[in-house]
Amino acid sequence: MNQVKREAEQRGKTVTTLIEEGLRLVLAQAQAQDRRQPVKLPLSVAGGGVLPGVDLNDSAALEDIMESHGEGRG
Repeated sequence: MNQVKREAEQRGKTVTTLIEEGLRLVLAQAQAQDRRQPVKLPLSVAGGGVLPGVDLNDSAALEDIMESHGEGRG
């Protein structure tokens, strides 16, 4: 709080005014970000699905399959 008081004094403003200006800046930035256009991601047109026997809900098995195909992380 002492830093805020010093900053307000250096700018010739009250602590309340300094805080209000800071809040206005933060809110203005948030509104500006909300106005950005959504990013349109490309859709995959690949077909075929998963390999036979692959269960996407079994992460340990997926890791084993990826490592056996040379795509593991280590």
